[in-house]
Amino acid sequence: MMKYIIVGLGNFGSSLAMKLTNQGNEVIGVDSSMNKVEALKDRISYTICMDATDQYTMTGLPMKDSDIVIVAIGEDQGANIMATAILKNMNVKRLISRAINPMHENVLRAMGITEIVNPEVETAERWAKKLCLRGVVDSFEVNGEYSIVEVNTPAKYVGKTMEEIGFRKNMNLVVLTTLRYENQEISKGFFNKITRVQGVASPQTVLEEGDIMVIYGSNKDIQNLLKIT
Repeated sequence: MMKYIIVGLGNFGSSLAMKLTNQGNEVIGVDSSMNKVEALKDRISYTICMDATDQYTMTGLPMKDSDIVIVAIGEDQGANIMATAILKNMNVKRLISRAINPMHENVLRAMGITEIVNPEVETAERWAKKLCLRGVVDSFEVNGEYSIVEVNTPAKYVGKTMEEIGFRKNMNLVVLTTLRYENQEISKGFFNKITRVQGVASPQTVLEEGDIMVIYGSNKDIQNLLKIT
């Protein structure tokens, strides 16, 4: 079980909070709207009505005991930035913030936020899986049982070929391709992470440190693989 604090209980924040709670995690939902807090009090672990832009009140939250804090505020860009700045200064273990538009994302990156949510293109379902399955970079659920996921290459597999590892034979998984991420400067001081696809994986493909494997298989078999990462 992991412990989350989600700040902002709009459509995205509330959906993510409920999914994480349903998966057995402890979730504290925070919003300045009492109506939103009341509507979710029986659907997530804990709900608190609080102004996330008030540094004094935010210090009352159990930040040190929380694994991940997510700023999901989407209605007010200023409140989002203020809450993110407060949490950044509190040195939480892992901070994820929502970007409302490209300029907002650039501001967050300039603040040192490296994990950014874009709900317009990423669903709460995908983020719930990314957060709950350690080692998952991204995912696409084919149906309730099978998924395509991007997974960090385990250290024990670095330098080995697909044939030596035997994903299909030993784990019932198919590695479709591998990815490598690179930082590309889009303007002075601002960088964008780009993806380099390494082509269709073959038995002779050698995994390198930092590679992301794109894997297809059942959720159960994927979880078994992630236990060794």
